[in-house]
Amino acid sequence: MPFKLGPRATSQGYRLAAFDQIGSTNAEALSRARAGERGPIWLVTPEQTAGRGRRHRPWIAPRGNLASSILEVIDVSPAVAATLGFAAGLALESALVKLSVEAAMRSPGSDDLKFSLKWPNDVLAGRQKLAGILLEAEAVPGGLAVVVGIGTNVMAAPADTPTPATSLRALGIDVSAEELFTALSDGWAEFRGIWDNGGGFGEIRRLWLERAAGLGQAVAVKSDGEPIEGTFDTIDEQGCMIIRTAAGARVSVTAGDVYFGSAASVGAS
Repeated sequence: MPFKLGPRATSQGYRLAAFDQIGSTNAEALSRARAGERGPIWLVTPEQTAGRGRRHRPWIAPRGNLASSILEVIDVSPAVAATLGFAAGLALESALVKLSVEAAMRSPGSDDLKFSLKWPNDVLAGRQKLAGILLEAEAVPGGLAVVVGIGTNVMAAPADTPTPATSLRALGIDVSAEELFTALSDGWAEFRGIWDNGGGFGEIRRLWLERAAGLGQAVAVKSDGEPIEGTFDTIDEQGCMIIRTAAGARVSVTAGDVYFGSAASVGAS
C-alpha cells in the first residue's frame, strides 16, 4: 500500500513526499528547506540507508521500517523549537497505542503493550527502544527550518545497541510502515497543534510526564563530562531533565545518554 496522510493531517494542509529508498529523510528535508521549501511537508520512506541519530550515531532503517521527517519553517527561537521533540514523542506514542489496540482486536488474547517516552528522544516498548527522534534546525529566510526525524523499528531492530531494541513485529503488532505513518501524521497534527509554536508546551510537558519512562527512579546521565547521578525528578519548562542528587540538589541536564534503574550504575561506570 502507498504512504498516505491521515484525515486530520490532510485537512490541516500537510503535504507528503514518499520515497522507495533514500539516504536520509532529515538530510533531504534540510536540503529542500535551503532550496525554498517552507512546509509543512512529510518526507517518508520504508528504507533509509544513511540516516543518523543523536550524537552523529548511524540510524539505518532496513526495508519495512519507517523513517519519517516533518519539515516546517516557523518563527521561533532554537530553544523553543527544541521542545517540539516532546510533541513528536507524544504523536508517535498515540499512533502506537492506536495501532496496538487495533492489532489486539484482530488477535484476541494478545497482551496489552505499554509504551513510554524516554528523555530526551526515545520511545520504548517495555524497557526496549522502539523508536528514536532527531530534531535539527537551521535559519532560513522567513524563520527557522525545523526538521523532526522519527525512526521506528517496524519490521526489524538493530542488535548490540546501548539500550536493547525491539520492533513492532517482534512485539506481535502486525502493521506496516505505511499504516504507522498514516496514524503518526494525524498524531503529529494533533500534538503540533497543542504545542502551538511553544505557547502550549506546558500542556505538552504535562502529557509527556504522564508517559515518562523512569520518572522517580534512579538515573545516571552520561555526557562529555562526569556522569550525573540521582533521581529523575521532572522536566522543566525548557524540556531539560531535572535530577535530584543524593545531597538534595536539583541539577538541570540539557543532553546526554540516560540509564535508569539498575542500569544507572552501569551507565556511570
